[in-house]
Amino acid sequence: MALDGEKQSKGVWKSGRGKGRHRPKGRALNHQAHLDICDLLQDSPRRADLLIEHLHLIQDRFGYLSSPHLKALAEEMRMSEAEVYEVASFYAHFDIVKDGETPPPALTIRVCDSLSCQLAGADALKAALEAELDPKDVRVVRAPCMGRCDTAPVCELGHNHVDFATTEMVRDAIANAHIHTHVPNYQDLAAYRAAGGYTALEELRRTCNWEAVQDAVLASGLRGLGGAGFPSGRKWSFVREHPGPRYLAVNGDEGEPGTFKDRYYLEREPHLFLEGMLIAGAAIEAKRCYIYMRDEYPAVLQILAREIEALESEGLISQGFIELRRGAGAYICGEESAMIESIEGKRGIPRHRPPYVAEVGLFGQPTLVHNVETLHWVARICREGPEILSSVERNGRTGLRSYSVSGRVTNPGVHLLPAGSTIKDVITAAGGMKEGHIFKAYQPGGASSGLLPATLDEVPLDFDTLQAHGSFIGSAAVVVLSDQDSIRAAALNMLRFFEDESCGQCTPCRVGCEKAVKLMQADQWDQPLLEDLAKVMQDASICGLGQAAVNPFMHVMRYFPDEI
Repeated sequence: MALDGEKQSKGVWKSGRGKGRHRPKGRALNHQAHLDICDLLQDSPRRADLLIEHLHLIQDRFGYLSSPHLKALAEEMRMSEAEVYEVASFYAHFDIVKDGETPPPALTIRVCDSLSCQLAGADALKAALEAELDPKDVRVVRAPCMGRCDTAPVCELGHNHVDFATTEMVRDAIANAHIHTHVPNYQDLAAYRAAGGYTALEELRRTCNWEAVQDAVLASGLRGLGGAGFPSGRKWSFVREHPGPRYLAVNGDEGEPGTFKDRYYLEREPHLFLEGMLIAGAAIEAKRCYIYMRDEYPAVLQILAREIEALESEGLISQGFIELRRGAGAYICGEESAMIESIEGKRGIPRHRPPYVAEVGLFGQPTLVHNVETLHWVARICREGPEILSSVERNGRTGLRSYSVSGRVTNPGVHLLPAGSTIKDVITAAGGMKEGHIFKAYQPGGASSGLLPATLDEVPLDFDTLQAHGSFIGSAAVVVLSDQDSIRAAALNMLRFFEDESCGQCTPCRVGCEKAVKLMQADQWDQPLLEDLAKVMQDASICGLGQAAVNPFMHVMRYFPDEI
């Protein structure tokens, strides 16, 4: 029934008795919380793509995200509270505290539980810390790979990483309040320019001959080193086919378990990467460059922020041409379209393709996406010529690979070797097996590449060489296992990681990973059911996470049947 004119004019916002409401539905704005948010944001733009950056400010200042602060942030950014909440709740590094809940203690210790750290005793370390520390003062939680597999086991206290961690070392760090980032010595802008840095960039800007640079990159044989292996130079012309404005997005979300090569280079020679990025940006005439760096690398974030400011001060780039964005603990953001969603301030959920990001990427514009190490090599190719890669040959393969090596080897770390190197070559470069350990199996390219037996020790670890064995080189993250390790337990560790990190968008991945973990915990595996599950996940998952998550348990059944 239509209301009469008088009632329509009053609407539901009446102050008298009845069914009307005194204020709009939802949480009332807390005045103090609003002042807190305004104080944090200052003059920062209230753009939607900066939502995650603003959530970091709150988390860093208060140690958690309270409901009043989320409401105040939504009010300040002219967004719904639901929009802010769905983004904040998606990322692992944001602690949401609802009304009536107890905030977490001031200090959180994250214990890495990746395969390398598990092999080094992370489970026992976490249990010992939980037994020793008062949960009212210190929170101890498990965390996925922190990109420090060469120093396993690893803990993070606040923003301070403790390498080769023991309970004594953690106790000492707490007592001395060592909870802040330690920035290592690295080559700064002045040192890099003194060694001839940025001359290749300046030459490209002078000549505008981007085709010559692209030809050099193609001649080198450089392929995408984030894992996909697409010819790097070819991407540039794809992006240039589409009208601008164009963007360049750098995928620095190095979350594949066992991988730490990007961190290794950035903590030593950040300007090689930065020059390579600016060369690629100039080649596609990018309006702006975005660097998406994982939150687990606080030292790298500080280094990049410092050196980007130095580039601006020296006039090598204009103010704001490079935007540094901080991830928030989501492995799925290593997938390029999920990373783009996150840069836009949203949940990191992979997009359906086509269209591809080269045509419709960041903010709906053509976008070039490169990995950190790929751009590192772009700069070196421009400075030293394509021969730096193309002249290196082994086992019929050309180029160089940065192998992140960890596990049961004597000298774990990043080892730069010919791309045709075998696992025997990699283990030799890493000082051989640890004393008392016999080589049994290896992970060739991160958790998603699965586990191969020691008998496959003559296969070149490169692109296109492992597919016949149901694997791939991926990010070249090599974890070596010995006769003292359970392959079954290692595979379960990998699947638990995928179960936690699935974005939840598609049912095959979300439910499939959970189901696989349950099946793998049984005393005897139901192999026909696991094989059926693998087929569904491979055929129907939206992105590579669900498609490749089956490799660990499929490899156990194929190569290590005696363990199940």
